[in-house]
Amino acid sequence: MKLDRALGLLREVPDFPQPGVVFRDLTPVLADPDALRAVVDALQDKIHPDTQLVAAIESRGFLLGAALGYGWRYGVVPLRKPGKLPAVAHRVSYDLEYGTATLELPAGSISPGQQVVVVDDVLATGGTAAAACTLVERAGGVVTGIAVLLEITDLAGRDRLPGRSVNALLSI
Repeated sequence: MKLDRALGLLREVPDFPQPGVVFRDLTPVLADPDALRAVVDALQDKIHPDTQLVAAIESRGFLLGAALGYGWRYGVVPLRKPGKLPAVAHRVSYDLEYGTATLELPAGSISPGQQVVVVDDVLATGGTAAAACTLVERAGGVVTGIAVLLEITDLAGRDRLPGRSVNALLSI
């Protein structure tokens, strides 16, 4: 399957999670095995060759990160919402386009100097990706880049990630 067809399966859900927000739903892409393969392969093409570990952002980033980890032999570390981890190394709070959130890094999951790519489904305001990079670096990891399926350019997420390699499969 061609990447364009796979990305064409993304569904827009207006007014979710609140009025005025358009949610980009990845479910149709994940449900189609050929689309999932096309997206994961395309993300892999964007990842720095020295990468050793995927930092996958809750929750849809987990799905993409796990597929990348399995397919290309990376370790995978979940960056979780508060209260989900039994041992937390670091915690970062940040702003979203419609509120605030917090991410936590599991204790002992990133070694100093380890090469880590941050993976998520959408880059919007950049707050989540910036928080993920902060968590990786607080643990001593080196961020090799940020890989996302979709970038919403009007929200200027890249502006919060200066000097970072940001790779999106689709920008709208």
